[in-house]
Amino acid sequence: MKKKSIWTIAIIMGVSFVILLGLQLTYIREMANMKKEQFDESVNRALYQASRNLELNETLRYLEKDVNETERHAYRKDSVGTRSGKPNDGSVQYSHQYSVAGKDGTVYSSFELKTMAVKPTQMPKAMILRTDRNSNTAASKSLQEIVKNRYVYQKALLDEVIMNMLYSASDKPLKERVNFKILDQDIKAELINNGINIPYHFTVSTQDGREVYRCPDYSDEGSEYTYSQVLFRNDPASNMGVVRVHFPDINSYIFSSIRFMIPSVVFTIILLITFIFTIVVIFRQKRYSEIKNDFINNMTHELKTPIASISLAAQMLNDDSVPKSEKMMKHLIGVVTDETKRLRFLVEKVLQMSMFDRKRSSFKKKHLDLNEMVETIANSFTLRVEHTGGKIYVDVEAVDSSIYVDEVHFQNVIFNLMDNAVKYRKPDQPVDIYLKTWNDDSYLYLSVHDTGIGMKKENLKKIFEKFYRVHTGNVHDVKGFGLGLAYVKRVVDLHDGEIKVDSEYGKGTTFAIKLPVIKD
Repeated sequence: MKKKSIWTIAIIMGVSFVILLGLQLTYIREMANMKKEQFDESVNRALYQASRNLELNETLRYLEKDVNETERHAYRKDSVGTRSGKPNDGSVQYSHQYSVAGKDGTVYSSFELKTMAVKPTQMPKAMILRTDRNSNTAASKSLQEIVKNRYVYQKALLDEVIMNMLYSASDKPLKERVNFKILDQDIKAELINNGINIPYHFTVSTQDGREVYRCPDYSDEGSEYTYSQVLFRNDPASNMGVVRVHFPDINSYIFSSIRFMIPSVVFTIILLITFIFTIVVIFRQKRYSEIKNDFINNMTHELKTPIASISLAAQMLNDDSVPKSEKMMKHLIGVVTDETKRLRFLVEKVLQMSMFDRKRSSFKKKHLDLNEMVETIANSFTLRVEHTGGKIYVDVEAVDSSIYVDEVHFQNVIFNLMDNAVKYRKPDQPVDIYLKTWNDDSYLYLSVHDTGIGMKKENLKKIFEKFYRVHTGNVHDVKGFGLGLAYVKRVVDLHDGEIKVDSEYGKGTTFAIKLPVIKD
């Protein structure tokens, strides 16, 4: 599949997952906001009803107190007589007088109820009927008058009670007017009636902010969500109170309503991560496939050259028409020997990286002197560098130059770095190589600097990867599999060291190896 097609599918699927996740998060946020609004409305309704109950309870207390006080000072007087006041006039009149006296004995309210009855045995039958109708009319009017007077009396009495309540209640401090235990019970009951059964804390304060009560288990947790309600809202502003309630577990309460959405969001995120990982793996495998194809092509090209040389030398040895002088024989044998070594070197390089990948390599470490190793390698590599017109410069400044390494592998590390310096030199220009050693209290350093073509910044992060080769444009004269620097990095890591590279395109490259100092 082409890379463009993979990118198209990846973008479509990625955008779909992101939109799905966004819709889920938006739905969760909307549900949380709706739950919060319902919670606010329920709490405000519960607090309003609790404050109203507080006022009703206070009114009831004052009414009961006033009624009891009035009943203690009320008395009743009954009397029986005739309508005309004369005895035996054929009628009977009952009088009921209700009076209320003050504390000093003064009667300040009186009410009298009179009822009349006529003896039917002393009247003719026809008169009895007439008299009954007249008496009914009189009784009806009398009853209406009684009810009217009674209403006026009770209304005046109630107004007096209410005025006494207002003035006497307003004079009391808020702490004496509010029964905080009953207020707590009312708030809890009203919250439960509105579907809220979670812990809460409350305080009661005056209108100007002076706190008069705080619940015993009060804490400031969740105080950013505070609900307030005015107490005694019909009183003057200076006598009003304010109850403030906050809920420490409000976030848990709101979260409980959207908890069922969490698994869907989690699975969506897992699917998104899995999809991204799959796309990354696809691109990585595609890159590895391209690298493998390049490796096969390079390896085929590299192996064809020595095979062709050996084959040509063998044909010349078998060709009787070619004179077999001693000089020619040595030359052909030398070609076969050199090309065989080259083949062995290429095969061993591939096998070494395979062994490192499988962690089956074994080192034969021993104590060596880095300064001596560098000088020896420089002497053996001088001829190849001088062939390009350049020179090797050695500067051994390390005092404690003892290292504990595998001699063959570590020599290969230095040879690979110097070999790359020669390979990637500037065309038709000499290359100079600078070898330097130095150390501090903890580490021993070796740097290999060349004056070759250098590398661009974007290539520096990938040069230690297997099969990676820096592109050289249309120039294809650099041979190799892209395994040299990967081998160098692996060997240095297995010796507990570090390797870093610094390069500037067109000016050269510097590799610096850091190894721990071996102390007796």
